[in-house]
Amino acid sequence: MDPRIREHAQTVVDHSLDLSAGDDLVIRLPAEAEEFAVALHEIAGDRGANPIYLNNSSRARRAYLRAREDDFETPDHHLALNEAADAFVISRGGHNATEQSDVPPDTTAGFNRANKPVQEARLEADWCLTQFPTTDRAQLAGMSTEAYENFVYDAVSLDWDEQREFQSQMVEILDDAREVRIRSGDETDVTMSVAGNETINDYGRANLPGGEVFTAPVRDSVNGTVHFDLPLYRQGREIEHARVRFEDGRVVSFSAERNEDVLAGVFDTDENARYLGELGIGMNRAIDQFTYNMLFDEKMGDTVHMAVGSAYPATVGEENVVNESAEHVDMIVDMSDDSVIEVDGDVVQRDGEFVFE
Repeated sequence: MDPRIREHAQTVVDHSLDLSAGDDLVIRLPAEAEEFAVALHEIAGDRGANPIYLNNSSRARRAYLRAREDDFETPDHHLALNEAADAFVISRGGHNATEQSDVPPDTTAGFNRANKPVQEARLEADWCLTQFPTTDRAQLAGMSTEAYENFVYDAVSLDWDEQREFQSQMVEILDDAREVRIRSGDETDVTMSVAGNETINDYGRANLPGGEVFTAPVRDSVNGTVHFDLPLYRQGREIEHARVRFEDGRVVSFSAERNEDVLAGVFDTDENARYLGELGIGMNRAIDQFTYNMLFDEKMGDTVHMAVGSAYPATVGEENVVNESAEHVDMIVDMSDDSVIEVDGDVVQRDGEFVFE
């Protein structure tokens, strides 16, 4: 076994989850990550935890979604598993990143609506979403398998205490903020209130790698236009150059130069999928290459991302409304050139460089 796999598993258990004796652990990985599953089981055994291993197969998911004709129902057995579990380790990937590209967007939306309680139960436990370097993700990144392995393991093995301290400077700025304005080029100029909401310092706990700070906009406060100039993969299809207009928090118009129907399917999942649930600011300088993997791309230090759909309850203050949706879809703006982030009128980042760097 590559010793970096064992180190990765150790970081998940010790840093991200703090797994204890007696904890019921759900491990959900693609088949290609079997060695990672073995390492996690070994460590769980050392700790006296109780692991169960699920195959996170995009091929099987595709087969099910294409065969299902009637309305989806919340799967009670899956819900019961998530409610009973203490911790989760999840990794995506496989042989084919576009495996679900021929699943109709409205089918995926219906599945997500039915499984919203399942997802919410998972979020109540300790969880870590990470990445095993599978071949499909290497291909998406345009990298050799070896180069992608090096990229992933370098990103997950940072000094997370040092990263936390660096990011805390941005947390302090946002914690006292009222309004954030983001401008980039000629097509992005959006304002939103964050007054009363909390800022989370993501230093490799729930997401590994970490490397962002994030909060929730006040639900009805978002106004302006955003050009999400970096692409994203959704349902195995690439959405390119999404452009979105917000009025009083809600998406009132949108377009995309490629796979606009997939974006429409996201917004049509439920009413709250047209509101922003998250504003995130990437701060991980070790991630310096776009790889078509949101777990990494949203952490790049010269980007911001906004997620339509559900907000993380921990980011929403008691006086504000938690946006609840079956969707949570991150989209990225490149802030490396002709771009500024302003907080209460003060520039805190210009062209990707923070004022405290």
